[in-house]
Amino acid sequence: MKKVALWTTLAALFAIPFIVLYVDGTIYFPFIAGKNFAFRMLVEIAVAGWLVLAIADKQYRPKFSWVMVLFGLFTAWMAIADFFAVNPHKAFWSNFERMDGWVTLIHLFLFFVVLASVLGPEKLWRKWWLTSAGASALVCLYGVFQFFGLTRIHQSDTRLDASLGNSEYLAGYLLFAVPTTLWLAFETKEKKMLWLRYALFALAAVQILVLVGTGTRGTMVGFLVAAIAAAFLWLLEAGKKGKQGAAVALVSILFVIGGFIALQNQPFIAQNPILSRFSAISLKDMEVRFTIWNMAIQGFEERPILGWGQEGFNYVFNKYYDPSLYGQEPWFDRVHNLYLDWLIAGGIPALLLFVGLFAAAVIALYRSAASRPERILVFAAFIGYGVQALVVFDNLFTYVPLAALFALAYSARSKPIEALEKAREANETTLASLVTPLVVVGLAVTLWLVNVPTIQGGKNLIHGVTRELDVTTRFAYLKQAVNDRPFAIQEVREQLMSFTSGVLNAPDVPTSLKQELLAFTNSQMVEQFKQTPMDARMHMQYATMLRTIGDYENAFKESTLAHTYAPTKQAVILEQGMEKWQSGDVQAARTLFESAYALDKRYELGAAYAAVGHIITNDVAGGKAILEERFGTSIVDQPVLVPAYYHIKDWNNLIPILQLHAKNANDANSGFQLAAAYNESGQRAKAIQTIRETMAAHPEVAAQGASFLTQLGAN
Repeated sequence: MKKVALWTTLAALFAIPFIVLYVDGTIYFPFIAGKNFAFRMLVEIAVAGWLVLAIADKQYRPKFSWVMVLFGLFTAWMAIADFFAVNPHKAFWSNFERMDGWVTLIHLFLFFVVLASVLGPEKLWRKWWLTSAGASALVCLYGVFQFFGLTRIHQSDTRLDASLGNSEYLAGYLLFAVPTTLWLAFETKEKKMLWLRYALFALAAVQILVLVGTGTRGTMVGFLVAAIAAAFLWLLEAGKKGKQGAAVALVSILFVIGGFIALQNQPFIAQNPILSRFSAISLKDMEVRFTIWNMAIQGFEERPILGWGQEGFNYVFNKYYDPSLYGQEPWFDRVHNLYLDWLIAGGIPALLLFVGLFAAAVIALYRSAASRPERILVFAAFIGYGVQALVVFDNLFTYVPLAALFALAYSARSKPIEALEKAREANETTLASLVTPLVVVGLAVTLWLVNVPTIQGGKNLIHGVTRELDVTTRFAYLKQAVNDRPFAIQEVREQLMSFTSGVLNAPDVPTSLKQELLAFTNSQMVEQFKQTPMDARMHMQYATMLRTIGDYENAFKESTLAHTYAPTKQAVILEQGMEKWQSGDVQAARTLFESAYALDKRYELGAAYAAVGHIITNDVAGGKAILEERFGTSIVDQPVLVPAYYHIKDWNNLIPILQLHAKNANDANSGFQLAAAYNESGQRAKAIQTIRETMAAHPEVAAQGASFLTQLGAN
């Protein structure tokens, strides 16, 4: 039984490095959710096997190490902080998009414990890291294929992302892969293994090239700092020959950096989509990050000890929103600074424990019998991670190598815990009749409760958002996704609202189905707000849905709640204005549009809405004045101006805007829209001419254009 437990544990641990290659296209967020569920299940299997081993043999039991103590305290503290979080459910469980939260943290801690407790006694550390290097080689091969156009890049046109689906995630993964691969290469010295040594050095070179190909600036800066630190430490610690090599490496790194800076304006850099990203690094690019960090500090000052819980930054972002962020993505759930992220998640204790964990790991390595390459290159990996952590956030494949390096440090310097050493070792009979059955039952229950309902929900959700399916089928999948009760239920309900908005405005859907769908969605939102009563984003999305179906009164109630939780967010105020406008209260709409614009008058869309407020209240001159002040002209390609002028039937001002839009968009819809305006204004001949020009430019809409011409009585 003990042998079975050992092989089960090792199989799970050695499979984990290959999860990076796994993409589950049948689940919501396929690049993220699939990997994370696989990691959790493998850890749960490894823990089950390890429990049997630890009960049977004291050599596999945990040992005392400050690395272990600090990691354990960090995990325990975050459990407390998450319990007192603004949204405890999300703090513990996270969602499909991030798959973070305390559940991931406890799995990482257990992975750390099992990895150190089993690989150390079995002397398998090198083989495990070689396995990780092998997995990274396959990831890099994927990246090379993307570079040569043999397979598509998922997130952008040029920045490599391999099987991680995100260039920043790939860069963070390689930030650990490069130093650990080099460490393995330096320690491969046997003559018969020279082929492996050279292969590992070659792999490290490819890893660096793929890292460059991600175009991830923060990680690249972290890598360069780590490389300089590693060369400098080697220079201090090595013998004469080693010092010479370290000096050459250090000078070479500095030469490459200096040469790149000197040549950054040359065409081969300036016109390259990847290299030009690195040459464009400046403090000006950090202005948005500085603003978000300032908001995070305000959130920290409000809750300095317990923080807001994991996944809690969205509440800080909404409450302390800076209107200057109008041009950024509307909802931030990360600070994009790991130190501030942990400060927000768990307050001062979380940050101190997080930083202390690194210090303990470095001290353990330097006080152990670890080789020079191991000490220096692991330390360099920590340095690179620490630098890039200033501008990014973690994901599973920065978490996994980080936890593995902590486990390596713990394994390198630890001592037995007397109480665990003295505890009896179970014999084979006890293992077979009692221990193993209990562990297997516990494993089955854990695998099901932690993973299965949400996996099922994610699979049903992705069917529910598949537009190729008919409405009834999609609704059935969304209902089933809700009934699965996944921990990421909020994302299911968000997609349900979006689906409902589209269906209720579709003319070919039966009324009975619309009524059933609306009733179901409303009931789900009642449940959601019990779970997340202060989430401005959810209230905003619900308000938008209600407005699109004409329920302006309830829409305004929801947007007012969103405004309570995000008082300076222009998008929320503009939504309130739209609700008032569409309900007929144009004076209230004007007031709201103007108040949103007043928060930051650089906001172009805000200026357009402020102008709309004047236009719909028949103050066209006032609206034009706002446009002239902000854009230098009153003829502006802002879509919201179209319904505003249409609202007051001002064709003379509407048509020039539609003409500009048709020119800029160069699509059939804008051409037909312009033709409709000509016809409404009494210019039938121009309408017919515009339709014919649109049909000539876009032959694919000839049938639609012919129908319009028939309606106008043209042959």
